Amino acid sequence: MAFMEKPPAGKVLLDDTVPLTAAIEASQSLQSHTIAGLSLPLPPKKLIGNMDREFIAERQKGLQNYLNVITTNHILSNCELVKKFLDPNNYSANYTEIALQHVSMFFRSEPKWEVVEPLKDIGWRIRKKYFLMKIKNQPKERLVLSWADLGPDKYLSDKDFQCLIKLLPSCLHPYISRVTFATANESSALLIRMFNEKGTLKDLIYKAKPKDPFLKKYCNPKKVQGLELQQIKTYGRQVLEVLKFLHDKGFPYGHLHASNVMLDGDTCRLLDLENSLLGLPSFYRSYFSQFRKINTLESVDVHCFGHLLYEMTYGRPPDSVPVDSFPPAPSMAVVAVLESTLSCEACKNGMPTVSRLLQMPLFSDVLLTTSEKPQFKIPTKLKEALRIAKEYIEKRLIEEQKQIHQHRRLTRAQSHHGSEEERKKRKILARKKSKRSAVENSEEHSAKYSNSNNSAGSGASSPLTSPSSPTPPSTTVEHAPF
Repeated sequence: MAFMEKPPAGKVLLDDTVPLTAAIEASQSLQSHTIAGLSLPLPPKKLIGNMDREFIAERQKGLQNYLNVITTNHILSNCELVKKFLDPNNYSANYTEIALQHVSMFFRSEPKWEVVEPLKDIGWRIRKKYFLMKIKNQPKERLVLSWADLGPDKYLSDKDFQCLIKLLPSCLHPYISRVTFATANESSALLIRMFNEKGTLKDLIYKAKPKDPFLKKYCNPKKVQGLELQQIKTYGRQVLEVLKFLHDKGFPYGHLHASNVMLDGDTCRLLDLENSLLGLPSFYRSYFSQFRKINTLESVDVHCFGHLLYEMTYGRPPDSVPVDSFPPAPSMAVVAVLESTLSCEACKNGMPTVSRLLQMPLFSDVLLTTSEKPQFKIPTKLKEALRIAKEYIEKRLIEEQKQIHQHRRLTRAQSHHGSEEERKKRKILARKKSKRSAVENSEEHSAKYSNSNNSAGSGASSPLTSPSSPTPPSTTVEHAPF
């Protein structure tokens, strides 16, 4: 059975790409120190008057702004230290230690491999760890071992999952990084690939050293510079070709970004095909989950390609998505592709297909010189399992997009309700309603008084005893305070 009604053993239901937020609600004086549950660098200290209410409020505001910057930064917000600080209950585990335990178990059955060194924090994922490897009888050759546990989108049965992971080394494509070895159990997967000294496409763009930590390499680049037009055209065409290949095979990807594209000379090779099998969330999920028209893995790949193309063109990611206007590019053909994948109109109306992008002027005239014939034979039974898993991955995405849309509408309504203009309107309406109510009450009292006088004058209902005059109602009307 391809879909598991109950979460499989080891499946992580938590989506690490969901942005966390934090609000400083109060401060506390503890042994003459002002704290607000924050273990980050504090604003400048004040020697005299540091316990003043105004100073504490000002410091709290500064810390809140600092937190907001961190939680809205795409790279920082996915950092393990930030997650541990903001959500210690869900991020208390030592993931490096967990990875080492699994890798050690693997080496007991595969003694020919040997760890050279751990590649600490070279990736952005909290639950995926890397180690530099070598084969004992080939000590000069370097390889990379990656270990990852299951994610929230793992819908394959354990049997199908393990079969598909072990099938990855048989995938041959000129633009896919070859998997040397792959294995899996019911809770994680371990893969080995050749180590490339040049690193990834992102390393090329940011002039970074491949072994450096992810934050150091990409969070605050010293120099921002895009690639040459011919590089953009060639790399873009190669990536689109491999995406089309995977889509035609019915193999879900959904994990395209510049760090998942290995460089081998002038050739791009896609990495981490195992991510979708593991059920891991995409690097750009917090972006495309905002747009309800990006609701298939094919459209996710196209949108992520837009991010990749932007980074290749401008040497940095976009400040926000959708992009209202694009800076000058080496060619208008580049802007045309960016507009079709990242603009407001594209995000609102939907993505083009990979085939459509390949026909656009930026890529249609690129000549590919490779003679290697792609091969990736997936048994019919496993293709069906992939199809069902893909449906459930997309179903979770659509449900998340629906919740985000509803939350956004509610937030807008609350914001509108609390706006100054809206408050003024409500005040005016309240005054009108109060005046209308006062007038109606006055008329009602007048009518009662008139009826009472008429009854007294006619004597029709008066007793034989001397009638008593009715007390007239008060004519003073009390208005509700404005």
